[in-house]
Amino acid sequence: MSGISFEQRAQGALLGAWIGDALALGPHWYYDLAALRHDYGEWISDYTAPRPDRYHAGLAAGQSSQAGFILDLLTASLLERGGYDEADFCRRLDAELFPRLDGTPMQGPGGYTSQSIREAYRLRVKQGRPWGECAGLADTTEAAERVFALAIRYAHEPAALAQHAAANTALTQRDTTVLATTVAYASVLGSLLRGEPLDAETSGRLMQLVREGALPFHSVTAQGEQVPPPGPEAPRRAGQFPSPDALLTASCVARAALDPGVHIEPAWKVSLVYGMPCAVYHQFPAAYYLAARFQGDFESAVLHAVNGGGQNMARAMLTGALCGAIGGVQAIPARFLDGLERVAERRAMALRLAQQAVAA
Repeated sequence: MSGISFEQRAQGALLGAWIGDALALGPHWYYDLAALRHDYGEWISDYTAPRPDRYHAGLAAGQSSQAGFILDLLTASLLERGGYDEADFCRRLDAELFPRLDGTPMQGPGGYTSQSIREAYRLRVKQGRPWGECAGLADTTEAAERVFALAIRYAHEPAALAQHAAANTALTQRDTTVLATTVAYASVLGSLLRGEPLDAETSGRLMQLVREGALPFHSVTAQGEQVPPPGPEAPRRAGQFPSPDALLTASCVARAALDPGVHIEPAWKVSLVYGMPCAVYHQFPAAYYLAARFQGDFESAVLHAVNGGGQNMARAMLTGALCGAIGGVQAIPARFLDGLERVAERRAMALRLAQQAVAA
């Protein structure tokens, strides 16, 4: 972990997310692994174009899905406004995304519009509701697919990161499990960007922030142990998540990934162990596993995420950001950078965002 600058980690994380998104563009949402292998061969190793009958048909290899498009919007907003400005981000959704949607899945930038964005579009555009009343109950990772930028901007301010990640998630998703796990993921990514390792102690470090009041999770245990703390239980504060379990997941999974007695072979089968669907409780553990197992080996981690099928786009974005933060941009193979659309612009955006975080 040493010898890698914050700027390099920031570029690695943000580019890693965009690259994971683009790598899964072609083979996205194959739940039949035999069909995936038939269409793309035994091992997907680079960008591929979607087939004409698939979700992102018409896009070219190396382009972004709608998740990548929205990540662009949030990153641009942070850079222009100098930090998270919710009104500005919402304005960009209103002006640059929603006019290109019609409320159906197979339409919009990136060729497919996810459930939470369709729900927000229906409430905002069709029913005219104000922002703050447009969140739906989708239990998916769509908010997490944009908070990478917030993790970079506020990596050195964990309390602000948690606050802004929760607020941004709540724009489109109101399920409390989604909120808790997304804020936890952003907090883990922030810790990696600060140069902390992804290991069995990650959750302990985050729990210390809980005890200091920096992270909005409620805990009734002492030092992470399952024993009662001395004295009466502290009352929950407004805005706290009811338990710290979402923060504890990262280290539980990291222990499994690093335990020689636990075998998931080949590693892409993590999608079978934790589940191939879209929900947060399938996606976050798989991403933590791949990142902990491969650490700075960006290529292996992201390609195993892609080759596991199912909702491999979210899995690859989440994994790519974690491994990019661990290894820095220098850990990303040149072919992945060269093949990504607008890579020079996006690399410059990531560097500027890192510099903004350092200067804040």
